[in-house]
Amino acid sequence: MALSRYRQVFGLPGVRRLLLIALFARIPGSAVGVAMTLHVVLTLKEGYGAAGLVTACATIGMALSGPLFGRLVDRRGLRLMLAITTIGEATFWFIAPSLPYPALLGTALLGGFLTLPVGATSRQALAAIVPPEHRKAAFSLDTIFVETSYMLGPALGVLLATQVSTTVTLVAIGGGLVFSGSVLYLVNPPIRSAETSGPVRPVPRKEWLTRELVGALVISAGAVLVLAGTDVAIVATLERHGQVSWTGLVIVVWCLVSLSGGFVYGAMTRTVSPLVLMTTMGLLTIPIGFAADWWWLCLAILPAGVLCAPLLAATTEWISRLAPESVRGEVMGLQQSALTLGSAMGAPFVGAVMDATSPAMGFVAAGALVTMVAAGVLLLQRPRTSPASVSSEESVRSAS
Repeated sequence: MALSRYRQVFGLPGVRRLLLIALFARIPGSAVGVAMTLHVVLTLKEGYGAAGLVTACATIGMALSGPLFGRLVDRRGLRLMLAITTIGEATFWFIAPSLPYPALLGTALLGGFLTLPVGATSRQALAAIVPPEHRKAAFSLDTIFVETSYMLGPALGVLLATQVSTTVTLVAIGGGLVFSGSVLYLVNPPIRSAETSGPVRPVPRKEWLTRELVGALVISAGAVLVLAGTDVAIVATLERHGQVSWTGLVIVVWCLVSLSGGFVYGAMTRTVSPLVLMTTMGLLTIPIGFAADWWWLCLAILPAGVLCAPLLAATTEWISRLAPESVRGEVMGLQQSALTLGSAMGAPFVGAVMDATSPAMGFVAAGALVTMVAAGVLLLQRPRTSPASVSSEESVRSAS
């Protein structure tokens, strides 16, 4: 390992400030799911299914807006997108607490569409600021800060919602997102590298939307799918053994292990293929279901957990390498949509499997699915033999 890589990344102008802004901007965003669920269930007196519908509508909106806002950033700059989404966040979150359920469900799609894309903005700016040889360390740091925000945000959201009120929680989330968007607007991090001068030549989509990039986007979706599925399977396993109260500790252990893995990966001198990381994590997820106690679960989750952050960092580095600078915002938006959809699919898929079988099969389903996804991406990226080359090869054989 080379810890000097982190010192070099932090020494680049604007990196430290960007990572800190992104960290604090992600904390309110990470609390949205749990806060909205508690608001629908506790305040509006609806069921968890109704809360799930609100979350699903918001997720669809987020998935739709990712590439569209990214394309807007590529063509018109970062500030216009930040102005639109910050105003949108302010409008939605300050009226949402007073809406009855039908109105909340109806506006959730628009609220999700206007979500501040902190992750995509952070990754695009890092790709512009950080030279290619240091991006592995930079994206590892970004992933570490993502893990940190998801350790803090949901816990703070639950605490505020249960000890104060869900209305105050939603207003606080809205205030945090508006403040974050305003700070990003004022800072206006670069989206083009310092070497780029003048207008950038637009690249047709058919030139950059390659099989390799599609594979990288599928890996992004698969990575968060297995994480969301594992999250649900942990809760179900502990509930089956009457140990739900230990859920928070197991999740914290999981996050800390992932964070540690990301730190080690970013300091490594060699790069590991995301396909290798995803296949390994999928295979190591399968046996977690054999754990029959909370402390066995903490131990069983370590091997797969240590690969979570490295997989996300490696995939982002891969995508940043494939994305031409003139369309990097759209590509990062596509990755954000892939991450959103993968997260949205993971919990229902694993939950349906566990309902039909057992909690242990949730881990098996999540691990087996992403392993097959990795194999599918590997087949997708195999070079295809063109008809001309086949004819040429047959000619050589007949001549011989």
